[in-house]
Amino acid sequence: MNQPKKSDPIDPYTLLRTALTLFKKKPAELQAEELTQAQIQALSEFNIEKRILNSPEAGLVIISDQELESAYQEVRDRYVDEDSFLIDLDKNRLTTDSLKAALLRQSRVNVVMELIASRSPTINEVEIGIYYHLHTEQFNRPEMREACHIFISVNPDYPENTREAALIRVQELYVKLQKKPFKFADLALKHSECPTALQGGVLGIVPKGKLYPELDEVLFSMRAGEISQPVESEIGFHLVLCKQIQKAETLSLQKATPKIRQMMSDRSRQKCQRAWLASLPK
Repeated sequence: MNQPKKSDPIDPYTLLRTALTLFKKKPAELQAEELTQAQIQALSEFNIEKRILNSPEAGLVIISDQELESAYQEVRDRYVDEDSFLIDLDKNRLTTDSLKAALLRQSRVNVVMELIASRSPTINEVEIGIYYHLHTEQFNRPEMREACHIFISVNPDYPENTREAALIRVQELYVKLQKKPFKFADLALKHSECPTALQGGVLGIVPKGKLYPELDEVLFSMRAGEISQPVESEIGFHLVLCKQIQKAETLSLQKATPKIRQMMSDRSRQKCQRAWLASLPK
């Protein structure tokens, strides 16, 4: 990996943004190798920004004071108070003025790139139809099931979570649900040991193969609205609720059109931007 030259200025804001994008960490939190990678990327991005801002198109862009203040306030509002905001700026070698200057630069770059992207050709129905018929496998949607569960863990270190005790607990819940199935979410909130308990045990809409094999097998053999008997997985016992079933289907051209149009439009816009960037003086 090439080291950035000591003479190369590395913009603090660009370095911060790059570090967060690459590693979800601030520059001061990076390991040496990570910092080098972030510095190289930041230097490259900053040089590209300079080329963009030196373009004729950038001369047409005006960012209002109100727009700049809104961008600045959005950053400021991420902090609980002014002191913590200013301390964090200082840690990242920024001031309120240099942050505003960086946000102005970034806003101008974003507007220019959006302007260039707007030059990309409109995607027509013929192109969409051709793509659909050449890639029909992309529009096959597998059967999906909306699932919830109540989970009781097995942990021999705790008397209430030995296998025998956990099985008794989950069986008692199953009996209650046979009488009052509408209480599933309430019982999940009170008894489930999974973080999903806070959402009533909701696991979401899942395809086959997403859950533990034991849960998967049971879920995809159930009817909509059915609650399973206790199911044992490698981590404990579960009661599974199959809320609804979405049958497997192949999306029609009509249904697939918005997705295809968006995908093709995004590609076309990116191609237009790349071609324009390549044409800029180095």
